[in-house]
Parts: sequence; C-alpha cells; structure tokens
Amino acid sequence: MEQYLHQCNVLFKEFKGFASSITAKIKEATQAIAEHARRPVVYLPSSNSCKETVALDLAEKDQVQSGLIGVLSCVENCRTYTVGGNPKTKLLELQLKWGKCLHYYFYLLHPIFGLMHLRLQSWFPFLINIYLNGREWLAGQMDQAGLAYERRDNCFVWIKDVPKAQALLQGQVQLCWGKELEELMNQYHPTHRIIRAPMRLDYYWTVCQSEFATDVMFKSAKELEQLYPCLVHHGIKSFQSPDVLRFLGYQPPQQGVGRFLGEVSSDYKRRPEGVRLKHSVAGNSIKIYDKQGSVLRVETTINRPKEFKVFRRKENQTKGPKLWRELRRGVVDLPRRAEVSQAANERYLSSLAVVDQAQPLHQQVRNLCRGGTRKGQRYRALNPWAQKDARVLTAVNRGEFALNGFRNRDLRQLLFPGRHSQKTDKRYAGMVTRQLRLLRAHGLIKKIPHSNRYQLTQRGRMLITAVLAARDADMLALTKLAA
Repeated sequence: MEQYLHQCNVLFKEFKGFASSITAKIKEATQAIAEHARRPVVYLPSSNSCKETVALDLAEKDQVQSGLIGVLSCVENCRTYTVGGNPKTKLLELQLKWGKCLHYYFYLLHPIFGLMHLRLQSWFPFLINIYLNGREWLAGQMDQAGLAYERRDNCFVWIKDVPKAQALLQGQVQLCWGKELEELMNQYHPTHRIIRAPMRLDYYWTVCQSEFATDVMFKSAKELEQLYPCLVHHGIKSFQSPDVLRFLGYQPPQQGVGRFLGEVSSDYKRRPEGVRLKHSVAGNSIKIYDKQGSVLRVETTINRPKEFKVFRRKENQTKGPKLWRELRRGVVDLPRRAEVSQAANERYLSSLAVVDQAQPLHQQVRNLCRGGTRKGQRYRALNPWAQKDARVLTAVNRGEFALNGFRNRDLRQLLFPGRHSQKTDKRYAGMVTRQLRLLRAHGLIKKIPHSNRYQLTQRGRMLITAVLAARDADMLALTKLAA
C-alpha cells in the first residue's frame, strides 16, 4: 500500500482526501449504472437488514425478469486502511485494521448464475465479494436443456432426469471463473481501471467460502420423516472424533500420536425448518439436515482450504515437479475443492447407510455366527459378543483406516500395545494374519491391490457398525423400547 501511494505521489497526510476522491468516483459510477438500468439505489440504515428479502421484494414489485434488480447500500464492518500516528516513532504510518465504510450490493438476475449479488467495498482496499448459488445456476441450465423439475426454495424435490441434471452440474466447476468474474467486475465496478492503473494491479479471485451439498431426494416426505430421526441419532451416538476426521479427509492420530492437533466438535440444532447436525474441524465442517420435507442434504463447507491437498506444481513454476501441496483459495483449485467436498459427503452418507436396514439385526449378522468353507479351507464362526472378536472388529472399524486401509502392523499396535521382543512380535503377527484371513473369509474386509493393506467392504462396514452399536447399547433404553 505504501508503494501504491508512492506511485500515486500521495503523502500519508493526503491519504484521506485521496481515498475519498476514489470513493466519490465509485459512488458516481454506481449511480450511473443504476440510472442506466432504470433501477433504484436503496440505502439501508441497518446492516442487519435482510438484503436478499429487500431485493426479491423489489424484483416482484417491478416485475424484473433479468439484469439488475437494484443496488442496496449500507455501512458495514470491514478491514480497511487508515493513517495514524505511531507513538514509538512519532511518525504517521498506514494501518490496516477493522473499521466501517459504505458497501454497495448489486443484486441481479444473471443469464448464467441466476439470482446473485456483488458486494463492493467503497474504501481501500476496495474488496469485491461475489455470492453465487449453484442451484440457481443449475436451474438455468435445466431450463435451457428443456429438463423438467420441481424446485422449492434452494433445492430440487423432483427432477425428470437426475443423471442428466448431474452432468450439467458437473460443468459448473469447469467454468473459466476468472473470465466470468472479470466481466462482472467490468460491468458493476468500472472504477477498478482507475484504481489499478498506477501499479497495473489485478484483482486476485479467491474462494472465501465454498459449500458443496449432496441432496438425496426421497419419493415421499413420510419416508424421510420416519428415517431422519434415526440418522441424526446415529450421527450423534456413533460418530466419534476419528470418524469426523475421516469424513473430512484427515489422518486421525493413532493411540494419541499423529499429525492432527486441532479440535473436533459436533453440535445439534433445532431450526424452524428442521433439525441440523454439524461436525466441525479446523474451521471446516460437514453437516446433515432435511430440506422441504423430502430432501436429505449433506453439505461440506470449506473455509480453510490449506487443510487439504492438491496435486500441482509450485507457484509460478510451469515445468517443475508436481507434488501434493496445500489447496489454495484461488479459483484455479475449484475442481479439486469440489472433489474433496464430494468425497467427504460420500463418506458421510456411506456411514449413515447402515441406518436404512429394515431387516432385524439377527438376520443381518446370522452368517457371521456360522462357520464355512472358502477355497477349500474351513473357517470358524465369529462371536461379536466375545471380547476377543469384538476387539478385532472395533480395531478394523476405526475411522483412521477408512482412507488408506490398515496393515498387520497397525492392528498389532492396537491389539497388543507396548514393546515386545522380536520373537513375541512374530507370534503376534501370525495371530493377526489368522484374524485377517477369518475376516476376509466372512467378506468383511478386502485386500487393496498391489499393497499389504486391507479395507472394510461396504457390507463389512455396515455389519460391524451395527453389531458394535448394538453391543454398546444402553440396556435400560433397550428394555424400555421392548416394553
């Protein structure tokens, strides 16, 4: 900022007048844009006013079908530059701190993005925030494709051709976002050319917050109404910290040792529209809630992308080696951000899938309690209620193994903790090997190709989760339920 003022030949003591002159240009340009579109500029005396409601009321009142709905302005908190004295040096200096300034909200019905808005800060550093809704975008795409659907609020309760709609939605992250956002800026913030000119600066487009939702549409509201309380109860009762870490792609610490040093929290909230269960880790979160009676939504929110990785080259190195590096805020990493979020949603839904089982538990686990023959070799029955087998099932079902699987060594550390002699370790390794063969024979685990790791099968995760939940259930609660 000091270099910028130096380039503009502006002294610190002249900063306020210089900034005010640019603010005046922004105000003048905003008025001109609104007048050209024949739309109003509305000042809101409180920043707590629901701006979207005001904009939608304007659109309905004036029958706005496309283009600018209106410009709303209000004074809000922001990070901004001021000039103040330094008590130590006795000199003026630039200070970046929290303050207040006027912000302009451009609400519009965009031909691609649908209902959206652009928030422009009218004081240095003149930040721009653009708020987009992916389902608004999808609705426009389906209209163009002639695809029938039923929409309520911000979700689709019925779509004639779901795979086709999903294919349309996949194209969203592949948009040339820099180009699209530049066009919006040129249209609604023309003063940027004057601001950027002294140092030939560019706006750097980042994703401050992304929400990636997976919607499961039920045929009737009654089906979801019956199932949803069970899903929420399962999420509260069964999902522990390692599970939440696994959902969001972390490697949970094993036996108190690991890379993750943050805090995992889960909270349950009853809202006017329904019940929401949310799990948070390091500023990022995953949550589940019901929408419009018949839609189950799982949503991953990313505020701190550096917690995740993307396979890329170093910044400004077009020919360097590609390595797993921090996921950036820049729009260039949007495709990877979508992959991370979708994987988190799928892991969460997969863990909830155990709830939707109409058969009694004894029918589900009946075959586990029987022996059999596999490839000519007999194998024994499992007894989930016995301590020995229950310990093994608990170990393989740990959240940290869901991403990369587990090895013989990993299970030995859990089942036989502590230091042992080489001879004892070898004996324990043989015991674990036999347990792995038994679990494979029952179809609970599978070997990961070209590795010495194993993973739970989908059936294995469902059965083990159900058995362990039943094993740890409160006897008094079960007695009341039976009565």
